[in-house]
This record gives sequence, structure tokens and C-alpha cells, in this order.
Amino acid sequence: MISIFLIFYFIFNLVSGERGLFSYFKKKELLSNLKNEEVLLISKIEDIDHKNSLLSTNLDLDYVEILIRERFLFGKNGETIYLIKKDEK
Repeated sequence: MISIFLIFYFIFNLVSGERGLFSYFKKKELLSNLKNEEVLLISKIEDIDHKNSLLSTNLDLDYVEILIRERFLFGKNGETIYLIKKDEK
């Protein structure tokens, strides 16, 4: 009787609980999601660092022109600017 109880006890603790099998798979999935998010954030940081370097160390006039056109909707003389609105659903 005691041996059956011990077997059920160990099987229950192996499967459930904070160190159990189900918890292991949840933590493994969480780790995978966090690694994917880390890769995404690192790529965003690299993109921002690149844009920052275009504006700080060696000023890139083409990039400045792109920023002015996008943010302030400025154009050169004789150009026509068209605003295209996306359908909001």
C-alpha cells in the first residue's frame, strides 16, 4: 500500500507542479517567444543606430531630405505632393 502511494506521489510530482513536465513545456515555449522578441528588438536597435549615425557623425543630406519629405510633406519647386489615405476598417 505504501509503495503504491509512493509511486503515485512521484508520478504526480513528475507531471505537475512548478518543476513538472507541463511546467517545463510552458517555460520552454516562453523562452522561445522571448528569444524571438529579442531578435526582433535587436534588429530594431540596429536600424535606429544606423539612422542615428546618418544624422550625427557624417550628415547624410539624402537621408535628411527623405525625413523632411516624409515628416513635413515638403517638396521641391514644381513638384506636386499627393496624400494617399489607407482604408480604415
